[in-house]
Amino acid sequence: MPEAIFMWSIGFPLSGGSMKRIIALISALLIVFVGFSFMGCKKQTVAEEVVFWTSHGPPANTVLEEIVNDYNATNPAVKAKFVQVPGSETDNTALMTAVRGGTGPDVYMLDRFIVAQRAADGILEDLTDSINKVDPSFKSKVLPFAWEEAQFKGRTYAFPFDTDTRVLFYNIDMFKAAGIDYSILDRSNGPITIAQLRDLARKIDTKDAQGNYTKIGFIPQAEQGWHYTWGFDFGGEFADMAALKVTPTHPGVVAGFQFLYDWNKEMGVTQVQNFISSYMPPNNPPQNNPFITGNLAMKVTGDWEVNTLERYAPDVNWETTYIPVPKAGDKPSTWAGGWSMVVPKGSKRVEAAVRFMTYICGVEGQRKYFIGNGNAPTLVALLNERGLFPPKKALFQENLGFTRSRPALPVGALYWDALSTAQDMVVQNVQLPLEALQQAEAQVQPQLDKFR
Repeated sequence: MPEAIFMWSIGFPLSGGSMKRIIALISALLIVFVGFSFMGCKKQTVAEEVVFWTSHGPPANTVLEEIVNDYNATNPAVKAKFVQVPGSETDNTALMTAVRGGTGPDVYMLDRFIVAQRAADGILEDLTDSINKVDPSFKSKVLPFAWEEAQFKGRTYAFPFDTDTRVLFYNIDMFKAAGIDYSILDRSNGPITIAQLRDLARKIDTKDAQGNYTKIGFIPQAEQGWHYTWGFDFGGEFADMAALKVTPTHPGVVAGFQFLYDWNKEMGVTQVQNFISSYMPPNNPPQNNPFITGNLAMKVTGDWEVNTLERYAPDVNWETTYIPVPKAGDKPSTWAGGWSMVVPKGSKRVEAAVRFMTYICGVEGQRKYFIGNGNAPTLVALLNERGLFPPKKALFQENLGFTRSRPALPVGALYWDALSTAQDMVVQNVQLPLEALQQAEAQVQPQLDKFR
């Protein structure tokens, strides 16, 4: 071909067949050149994609997807893809399987108190340098406990996202229908005592002819009535961080579990479990919650419930107050949880992932999540933003001034699960509190000792 073109260019006569072959060759070269040029342009215009996984269901997943869409609308160079996956607070099986198989996401929404354990497991990227590069003063802008939960061995492995606290919700309509004076629940009076709570609950408790509960005043282990809730309420300490020891047998924790044991024993373990199975089954639609349907008068849960009630029960009259305390004069208690954004090991887009995380964990993302889902922000600037907290959430804002938080241990998920097993044994009256908690300690402490 080069020879033929050269001959043509200097004026040698060419036959008709030669000319056709030359034209065909030149056309082919042009097509190839244009094709490569098009592919080069296309490669330059394709946006980088960050894959974001969350195990959250509705309504949180809807709000999270809206935040992703907002980010994509203003950040065309680095798009984020929203993906919902199976999981829960401590069940990260899908994530761990994907990371070990090389198919993990670039960003994962992880319960913050188990960041240390997942970092110890080796499945999270160290974000210390990335965060310092984006904002060296970021630590000072978030709640201290939220920042501490994002650490492992002095390094940062997560961006704090949201937080939450717990209070006692009560259904005013149920108290009025039963003709019960509920004025002591007004939080201006301070927290009521456990004894006062029991008296109110007994007045609501109703059984049918077969002895099954149709209405219950209060179930201490329902919803957010966790081991941490009642352990902290009774003055318990769950860990000695300096000594690197779990302390589930602390007298306050044992007292909290004794409260759970005694309450269920008095009400009848089987009858309470039957009520939970009937009125609070797994994946129960929000509108069927017994608090909404008028079958459960009081419950301990978190700030997200405000949004749920406004969405699914606009006609139900309800209020909030402090979690009841063991004895008169005790200061109110609560504990804060919350989630974070992490970069799993194996991501090939760490820098792009961090850019996305600075948005979703920044002012725009946290504000939208608080308004849409109800979970409080961890950014101090938003907590102090005038008008952000509506009256129904004022107590949750107050709670952040005295809240406790779970110990950020490298065995945090294991400890949670062990405490949950102990709680199940206690509320079912299968084991006494101290025995159940000693078993939890025996299960967790040897694993924690590996980090000494």
